Amino acid sequence: MNYSIKLLLVSTLTFLMVVGCSDWLDINEDPNNPTNAPIEGLMYNTTFETTRNTNRVGGTTSFFVQHLASPNPGGASDTHDSASYGTAWSQLYFNITNLRDLIDEAEEINAPHYAGVARIMKAYNLSLLVNMFGDVPYSEGFSAENLQPAYDSSEDVYDVIQQAIATGLTELQASESSASPGGDDMIFGGDLASWLRTGYALQARILNHYSKLPSYNPEAVLESVDNAFASNDEDFEMAYFDEGTATENPWYRTALNNSNLLLGGWLSTQVVDHMNGETYGVFDPRIEFITERVEEDFGGGFRGTPNGAGRGGDPEQGARSVLAVGSYYASGPTAALEMITYAEMKFVEAEAALAAGQTGRAYAAYEEGIRAHMEKLGVDQADIDAYWAEDEVSVGEGNLTIDHIMKEKYVATFLNPETWNDARRYDYGYAGFSLPANHNPELGGEFIRTVRPPDSEIQRNGANVPTQSLLQRVFWDVE
Repeated sequence: MNYSIKLLLVSTLTFLMVVGCSDWLDINEDPNNPTNAPIEGLMYNTTFETTRNTNRVGGTTSFFVQHLASPNPGGASDTHDSASYGTAWSQLYFNITNLRDLIDEAEEINAPHYAGVARIMKAYNLSLLVNMFGDVPYSEGFSAENLQPAYDSSEDVYDVIQQAIATGLTELQASESSASPGGDDMIFGGDLASWLRTGYALQARILNHYSKLPSYNPEAVLESVDNAFASNDEDFEMAYFDEGTATENPWYRTALNNSNLLLGGWLSTQVVDHMNGETYGVFDPRIEFITERVEEDFGGGFRGTPNGAGRGGDPEQGARSVLAVGSYYASGPTAALEMITYAEMKFVEAEAALAAGQTGRAYAAYEEGIRAHMEKLGVDQADIDAYWAEDEVSVGEGNLTIDHIMKEKYVATFLNPETWNDARRYDYGYAGFSLPANHNPELGGEFIRTVRPPDSEIQRNGANVPTQSLLQRVFWDVE
């Protein structure tokens, strides 16, 4: 379908969905003017917003894991300050609400294929929400009559996530469905097999989050991995379209704005040194596909910005590595934005197989994860082989540790919110990782574990907002 038509439909149907929420305003309904959004409109909107929510969350968490850094000293995300992330909160709730409506409408018309897709997206958006904020309203969070909902524990929300995935997988495999997604699905175009693989990939990711807990079951993780992606071509991602800033790939927009001196998308010293040979003594060719070399006057190599300290006396361009226009993650306005990838699944497999004592499988998955990510970025085969030949990388089956796996996964999940989940499970144990300059003194020298509810929630629902610090942990993040 023409992208202009898509944009018009998304805009129109989003308006209808806003109108459809009139029960929140307690006004009379006109039976001759239906207020429920059509199921196709809900599918258009929720697939699009699921992708945007990935960026909304990743745009914050990428500072916590030091993929990105502010060019100015003392940035709130850089320094783990007690900031209000209201846009991410509200947009996640809006999308989950629409997904619940989509599920209800699908059930009314006996369309399990629609319901299955919606449940996988609901689980995905809920995981973004709970892993960013910790305890959140859910069981009372979607009632028009209750504007001050109680909070559910992060563990209880995870139970909802797991049930949604399980039910969604069953519905996607239903032999009959009165209607099925098609062109209204902006991610997979109605390909149910792709959604099935994505459901299993999300299930593997979620089950792997339990790695610190006695209940961790690596065999269950591996079973889900076996049913997930088999190549880079099957990744859970959405291509954007060039119809204005709202529909462009947001990382491309960040890079373009930076080139026009609206500064953003600067790479952290941590991730640059992770790849340029400074930390590990091995040059990772992927860095040349993520950023570009600084100008010769500033050394001509790759130079990051220290989190919390800013660029110092350096100019606004040319002296530091940034997310450059034309680089892989900002290649153009229609570039795809990744949510879950085959490469990530291979590292999940490597971690779970290592925990299960299956060292041969773990090592094979570790190698495949590296190669798959490099291939996706466009690294030449000779450079991929040369990188794998490095002693620091090709460590041998008997020497593989979680440190090697997490080192490589840190690069393969660049800009993805999942990296913060990994960082907390790994207790920020990456080589060279240190607290940012001007670090929030309220954290007592500890790394941030969750963000607080936004100001709007505290003002509206303060009686129910739990007392918590930024050191409050999601239930799976045990000490």
